[in-house]
Amino acid sequence: MIAHTLADGMSTYGPIALMLIMALVFGVGNIILSKVLGPSRTGDVKATTYESGMNPIGTARRRFNVRFYLLAMTFLVFDVEIVFLFPWATVLPNLPQGDPLGTQFLFRMFFFIATSIIAYAYAWRKGVFRYD
Repeated sequence: MIAHTLADGMSTYGPIALMLIMALVFGVGNIILSKVLGPSRTGDVKATTYESGMNPIGTARRRFNVRFYLLAMTFLVFDVEIVFLFPWATVLPNLPQGDPLGTQFLFRMFFFIATSIIAYAYAWRKGVFRYD
């Protein structure tokens, strides 16, 4: 009885364990192979800071315009909206026809999308997407 249950568990989790082992071997193998086969040049030029093909000028602690952060937050809002829309879109078509829960789900999602559109319009009106 116990052996039968253990065999069922191994057949269920075996592919997952195999995938994890393959991922671990691939990651560790790439790191080891790059250390062994890759070039290992050192020097003053190699040790300098590199930023987008340009030599760094000044300090990295200068102020950025707050619009960059506002745009990033707006992106996160819509990213989170997609995270909430995906499960809703997969569950709603599977609900039985005429189920009151389906209508409730639909109106709640319309409300969610409407508030997101209002927030987007507010950000647009405030000039968040303008780079002057």
